[in-house]
Amino acid sequence: MELRQLRYFVAVAEELHFGRAAGRLGIAQPALSQQIRKLETDLGVELLTRNRRRVALSPAGAAFLPEARETVARAARAARVARRTAAGELGRLALGFVGSATDELLPRAMPVLRARYPDLEVTLRESTSAEQVAALARGELDLGLLRPPSPLPAGLRTRLLTRERLVAALPVGHRLTRLPRLTAADLRGEPLVRFPRAEGAWMYDLITDYCRGDGGPPPEVAQEAVMMQTITALVAAGTGIALVPASQRTLARPGVAFRRLVAAPLLDLVAAWPESCSSPARGPVVETLAAAGGSRGA
Repeated sequence: MELRQLRYFVAVAEELHFGRAAGRLGIAQPALSQQIRKLETDLGVELLTRNRRRVALSPAGAAFLPEARETVARAARAARVARRTAAGELGRLALGFVGSATDELLPRAMPVLRARYPDLEVTLRESTSAEQVAALARGELDLGLLRPPSPLPAGLRTRLLTRERLVAALPVGHRLTRLPRLTAADLRGEPLVRFPRAEGAWMYDLITDYCRGDGGPPPEVAQEAVMMQTITALVAAGTGIALVPASQRTLARPGVAFRRLVAAPLLDLVAAWPESCSSPARGPVVETLAAAGGSRGA
């Protein structure tokens, strides 16, 4: 019993006319009659009674029709599911992200993803860049939004989503808030709240190198914290100053003032995935994130 024979039988049963059913199916009437006879032979029952004037369902055919319809419908649904999954419209995708991705990028991208791919389940997991790189290598994440390490680990692919400048986060009322733009020399001697090197050496070194300027001493570290929201909260509490992505300005945290930096370093946010990633949803999700990010500078 073949799927096409079931489709043929359903068409004849609904039309109760071989000629009309053949036209509906786009096949020759003799071929249709031959396939119906073969189906009846394989089943060992008569499904249709025929004479020169009419075609009718036999009792066996009447009982067989709803089952045949359901089988044909299920096959069509299975084909749609397979095609939509291959196109990245169905399934699941595990997405890691650094906390600063929630400032602008994810709030812009997620509504688009939900509207465009309502049947795609995206699970979100906040973690540092270092944690994401390890999770991608272990296959625990399909995609990561992270600050890229340099050099990139072997087997990791990336696409730039946004590029923004670092800005200084200062406690409200700090003496440096009187200046519209700050230099590395202005920051010298200020206690710094910063990201730990173990969680992102590239960003750590970027901040340290800027604070040192032209060969100055390393910055004095008041406190280390992993999440940007924690860093800005510590700044608001007067623990020290911090250099943070410019997107942090959108949060408008009470107690924190932001100032531009002269010759501020650029900070990249990328989508990262292992070359072995087999998730069909990865491509459409990356394209949506890239459109939302637009590789914008501060």
